[in-house]
Amino acid sequence: MTDLDSYGRTLAHCYLPDGRDLSAEMVKLGLAIDWPKFSGGKYGSLEVPEVRKKLFLADARQKGRMHVWENFEKRKSKQ
Repeated sequence: MTDLDSYGRTLAHCYLPDGRDLSAEMVKLGLAIDWPKFSGGKYGSLEVPEVRKKLFLADARQKGRMHVWENFEKRKSKQ
């Protein structure tokens, strides 16, 4: 355990039985993104291309917020 976030959730470093960093492995597989506030940017270089966009879209779909995604795409296409 390393800390608690502003919601009281535990922050910790987790390792697989073979010693690999679980966070690094999740980021490499596109299952997570680097969160520099907590990692210091340690995993940023491991991120899969466009993973942030894909995870944002998945979150928007699950939470019924597709309008947020559609507005983002409209603004992006105007640039």
